[in-house]
Amino acid sequence: MKFAAIVLCLATLPAFAQQSFQLWPDGAPGSERRHNEPETVKDTYVSNVHDPSLTVMRADARHANGAAVIVVPGGGHRMLVFQNEGVQAAKNLNRAGVTAFVLKYRLARDAGSTYSIENNAAADLRRAVRWVRAHAAEYGVDPQRVGIMGFSAGGELVSLVADNPAPAAQPRDAVDRHSARPDFQVLVYPGPLGVPAKAATGAPPAFIVAGSRDKCCMPPALGLYQQLVAAGVSAELHLYADTDHAFNVGQRGERISLQHWPDRLTDWLADGGWLVPRGDRPPEGVPAP
Repeated sequence: MKFAAIVLCLATLPAFAQQSFQLWPDGAPGSERRHNEPETVKDTYVSNVHDPSLTVMRADARHANGAAVIVVPGGGHRMLVFQNEGVQAAKNLNRAGVTAFVLKYRLARDAGSTYSIENNAAADLRRAVRWVRAHAAEYGVDPQRVGIMGFSAGGELVSLVADNPAPAAQPRDAVDRHSARPDFQVLVYPGPLGVPAKAATGAPPAFIVAGSRDKCCMPPALGLYQQLVAAGVSAELHLYADTDHAFNVGQRGERISLQHWPDRLTDWLADGGWLVPRGDRPPEGVPAP
């Protein structure tokens, strides 16, 4: 079935509630003994994650365009800011016709954790990209328009996956046979881990946003932007004046510019062609009507 036909079929389906799926139904590698252990939720913050999962938030079928973004909340690798840097970001993407998948990943700095950021948490994001591609037809998603969007600690995972080489690994199942390289990347006040990038050449196009007063995360945002541009990668950077960390998707602070930064992301996605089904695009060199 062609991609356009999949989208047409989705238009006849009723609206779906949020669904969550474990990335490894039999337990994540290295976490099998804690498989199905309950997560801890406190004031919308999630911790004690041992079964990495995706929560699917579909765009309205009337304007879904087939683009997909995996949203990676921050929280210092101690917890997940699941509502403000996960669900709310997904809702903004839904308004642009993008189907979003909010990731819960293993937390290397949670109390008593035995996980690492580079090995376990980054592996969870790579698996998420593969999972979305493996299930693309089920959600009307174009497997060649899958992006990743991370906040703070989640931004570190985005850089580790998109801008750094992946470790060699043997496929464990059919999902692992899909590519873990995202088609585009969005970094929102990203942490310093993963910058400078070790594989900037050939990295996917990037949208980067941070506050000018963010001592932690403005320098890596600026540094990554400069490195990507020097490597010939298409990149866009927004640094907001008089702004510190954790402005989420515009809920925090009174600056009008911050309230509208998600609109700049939508503009960038549109300019990059990510919101247009590939079959509807004019050939290279031919202007759109």
